[in-house]
Amino acid sequence: MTLKALLKFLRTFSIVTGLVLIWRGLWYVLDWIDLTYFANQHVWTAVGGIVLGLLILYIPDHDLKEIEKL
Repeated sequence: MTLKALLKFLRTFSIVTGLVLIWRGLWYVLDWIDLTYFANQHVWTAVGGIVLGLLILYIPDHDLKEIEKL
């Protein structure tokens, strides 16, 4: 493995690790919000999350083409 390939791997690995840690933190915060404000009723926060996610995908370019990739 060359030095350039190793550095690219380390950079990619650090980015992925950072994203996973951010996601983990958000997950715990959202679980706390669910427990505190919605009496641990997952259905309301799940529906709210779906609606919010769709809005985040729709607002920038006014379409949902990102979902087509799934």
